[in-house]
Amino acid sequence: MVNVPKTKKAYCKGKKCKKHTMHKVTQYKTGKASLYAQGKRRYDKKQAGFGGQTKPVFHKKAKTTKKIVLNLQCQICKTRHMHAIKRCKHFEIGGEKKTKGGLYG
Repeated sequence: MVNVPKTKKAYCKGKKCKKHTMHKVTQYKTGKASLYAQGKRRYDKKQAGFGGQTKPVFHKKAKTTKKIVLNLQCQICKTRHMHAIKRCKHFEIGGEKKTKGGLYG
């Protein structure tokens, strides 16, 4: 379980800042794939007509997790940059912090 705070201090390479500032943290999500990207156009052209599947379909999936990518937005100049962290099964932003000692701590 990886728990990341909603804001974190990180280096901002925007033209205004060029120093460590507070950043708002969100999780990166892949955008919708474009129908007009060159690879998609080429693939669709090749698939058209008779002849079945023309390119290999990947089946040997080995990984069970994906690398988590954080989207950091500077709170001063609004510049965004990304920061990849390690693989994990469970990930949350701004969850409750664990305390040492448990029940009586």
